[in-house]
Amino acid sequence: MRVGIHFSILGLLLGGIFFALSLTPSLIPRTGMVQGVISGLSWVAGYGVGALLAWLWSYLQMPVPGDRTRQWLCITVVVVCGALALGFLVQASNWQNSVRALMGMEMASSVRPLTIAWVALLVSVVLLLIARMFRRTFLFLSAVLERLIPRRVALLVGLLAAFSLFWAAVSDLLLPAALRGVDSVYKRLDARQEPDLPPPADPGLSGGADSLLRWQDMGHQGRRYLALGPTVEDIEAVAPGAMAPIRVYVGLNAAATPDERARLALDELKRIGGFDRKLLLLITPTGTGWVDPGAINSVEFLHRGDIASVAAQYSYLPSPIALMTQGAYGVETAQALFRAVYGHWRTLPVQRRPKLYLFGLSLGALNSDRSFDLYDIIDEPFQGALWTGPPFRSDTWREVTAHRDPGSPAWLPQFRGGAVVRFGNQYGGYKSGRVPWGNFRIAYLQHGSDPIVFFAPESLYRKPAWMLEPRAPDVSPDLQWYPIVTMLQLAADMHAGIAPAGFGHSYDPADYTRAWRALTDPVGWTPDSLARLQAKLGEYNRK
Repeated sequence: MRVGIHFSILGLLLGGIFFALSLTPSLIPRTGMVQGVISGLSWVAGYGVGALLAWLWSYLQMPVPGDRTRQWLCITVVVVCGALALGFLVQASNWQNSVRALMGMEMASSVRPLTIAWVALLVSVVLLLIARMFRRTFLFLSAVLERLIPRRVALLVGLLAAFSLFWAAVSDLLLPAALRGVDSVYKRLDARQEPDLPPPADPGLSGGADSLLRWQDMGHQGRRYLALGPTVEDIEAVAPGAMAPIRVYVGLNAAATPDERARLALDELKRIGGFDRKLLLLITPTGTGWVDPGAINSVEFLHRGDIASVAAQYSYLPSPIALMTQGAYGVETAQALFRAVYGHWRTLPVQRRPKLYLFGLSLGALNSDRSFDLYDIIDEPFQGALWTGPPFRSDTWREVTAHRDPGSPAWLPQFRGGAVVRFGNQYGGYKSGRVPWGNFRIAYLQHGSDPIVFFAPESLYRKPAWMLEPRAPDVSPDLQWYPIVTMLQLAADMHAGIAPAGFGHSYDPADYTRAWRALTDPVGWTPDSLARLQAKLGEYNRK
């Protein structure tokens, strides 16, 4: 079932169907360029499935239509696929705007069909050329081997050999070269010192003249984290009786190993009195070393500055790249920092030591979750953790979501009545009518529209639980599950989606305020003072 000697008719049909389905909405609004990439990948995936089925039909020696029938099938497929693509392109703008409306975004006038078509065509051509190169390599190797071994064995060995060659070319040549280029760019960005962020004037502060940590070793994100926090005057304007928060950040260049950086963090924290505060926050940054200002500013205001926080950088690459290249290193750093801080914390008298909480966003949430073993703290637990936008690979999150209480949705689960673990989003959460929240608390902050949280490789072949009714309020009712296509859409959402604060993987200070209030129980806040706090946090979030 082939058109001439080039294309599979069934492949063209399924490719056209997959292309059309790729135009339906997913979790995050998409630009025309991103949509073109998704559509191109979807067309190639559909074509590959169709070509494989056609080959299997032929391999089983099933009857095939004659030349005249194939000609009419070709014409029919082209017409059907063209009409299908056109119809879905006409509807695509409405689908994208259905997602934008839920997120309070400006409506898009068009999905730029020409951009989608050209980008999809380019992606398809490149991938098909690579596929044809693979096929020719496979056939060549099989033909050579067929002189030495039986044909069926030669085909199998040739396939494995061709795959090994292509895999080696990608993993040993192309990918390392690309990663070296990315690493070089982000290394320079991390080392860049902004003139409007000078070292602290107070020599006693972290990064100051008397600090154990040099300002130039903090890294770009570390310097911003230390320099742009709220002052005691800022907090006093919202919540009287304030003090200046304590922040400690150990950059990647401060020492050679995670254990050495953890010791530096502990010594610096002790030097500036971090263990004398009411609350101590142990932060695991994202891959770039970034600490979300909305997260830390909100908890510092809520506790009127009577808080110390400490973070250690393990990478300067974006989280998806750091996860591929430095995943184990991030866990090592998080574990080393936890051992150092928790190890000292537990030696302090119970009445004098601060309440200890963990925090992580995105890859930071994943590494923070893996920083401790429950059996090591069970006799003397810390107070809890806030994990925001946890990646779908997070072990605790996966376990809790999978075993949630019956009747609770996957996008806002309830687990064992909320005795230990509770979930919240931009609309609320963290409440339970069954049991009180215990002394050891884990809070998850996640948006229903966050693809980092809700991507699942299993969406290749089955509908994700979060798509069942009732859905999260920020998920489009027009979103439907389609095999293969939905997985490609969600994968693109993770890396190229656009969402405003309060949706997707972008968390608003108001989200954090709600989560920290539920988790840490700050006292003395009224509706009026909370309104002033939100206004002030909005100012800081724009810095």
